[in-house]
Amino acid sequence: MVKINNLEIENVKRVRAVKLQPSEKGLTIIGGDNGQGKTSVLDAIAWALGGDKFKPSTPEREGSVVPPFLHVELSNGLVVERKGDKSSLKVIDKNGNKGGQQLLNEFVEALALNLPKFMQATARDKADTLLKIIGVGDQLYALEAEEQRLYNTRTGIGQIADQKAKYAKEMPIYTGIPKEPVSVSELIRQQQDILARNGENQRKREQLERYGRELAEARTALTAAQERLSQAEANVEIARKSAEDLHDESTAELEANIADIDQLNAKIRANLDRERAEIEADGYKKQYEDLTAQIEKIRQDKRDLLNGAELPLEGLSVERGELTYNGFKWDNMSGSEQLKVATAIVRKLNPECGFVLMDKLEQMDTKTLSEFGAWLEQEGLQVIATRVSTGGECSIIIEDGYIKPEEPKKWKAGTF
Repeated sequence: MVKINNLEIENVKRVRAVKLQPSEKGLTIIGGDNGQGKTSVLDAIAWALGGDKFKPSTPEREGSVVPPFLHVELSNGLVVERKGDKSSLKVIDKNGNKGGQQLLNEFVEALALNLPKFMQATARDKADTLLKIIGVGDQLYALEAEEQRLYNTRTGIGQIADQKAKYAKEMPIYTGIPKEPVSVSELIRQQQDILARNGENQRKREQLERYGRELAEARTALTAAQERLSQAEANVEIARKSAEDLHDESTAELEANIADIDQLNAKIRANLDRERAEIEADGYKKQYEDLTAQIEKIRQDKRDLLNGAELPLEGLSVERGELTYNGFKWDNMSGSEQLKVATAIVRKLNPECGFVLMDKLEQMDTKTLSEFGAWLEQEGLQVIATRVSTGGECSIIIEDGYIKPEEPKKWKAGTF
């Protein structure tokens, strides 16, 4: 990784003259009060290495009669200078060969020179940057689009299922009645069968009376033969026994059912409607559960996709098109977490670039600053940062465009 070994800056914005040898890794903090030239140092480095697109609109220090001078020595042996009225660029390698901006662009990551550009990007652009690094953007967005489609479908199904279930519960239900509508013609047929059986009973009664009359006539006449008398007596006995076992059936219940058939069938249909509504509601509930399972499968596929990718920082992910860190979206991360995430991503964009410029590091307290510095050292990254402070955590103090004439302090992780 290419890092900054030494730098000299003169007459750039608020800087009068600054010489600095940043720490090889970890934090080099440029401290001082507001308006003293801290940010001007970072702007000068960005201009020196990033080219004219990073050139300040008014680069020359107000009141200076000498044009800006920029000198940066890099760990790969390159020496970068900008000087003269036109601030011409000169890039010389360790063998004395000359190059230009194109050579610098091979290992200098633009976002390392302009970290706020990444931090101020939209949530979608941050996520796209990460996905571009790990190479799974198209696959992840396809999964997210399918997840959103299923989610919308499931929401609609769920609403319908709730409505159907509520409708079914509000419908009346009747007990003690048949499950299927009753046919009027069937009831009439049953009534006719009963009337026919009753008619047969009446015929037998009439037959008994007739045989009785015949017997009376036979006895009165005394002329009938004994055989006819015996037969008549036998017939009477048979008829008597049949008549004793006869029982007329009542048609009252059928007549009542026929009279109430419409009301009965209305209740039966109501029960059937409720049963169908409950079945329909259960069907939508099953669809909802199936869609839920599909959505969870897609979410697991997304997790597997990201888990299998080489992420620049443990805990980084992309959820619904937004960058997340340890489950938190960008606007819910602390300032130090945002800087850590941005640094890790910028480093991954161009692994050859081993340094990052950071402005306004005062958002970190000393404990967080120490932890951040330790993480940078662990990762072998060099960060040159500014902080509104004159405390012991600062590597140098800028005062009125100069390094304050004190022994520069080398900041180490955990030591202030």
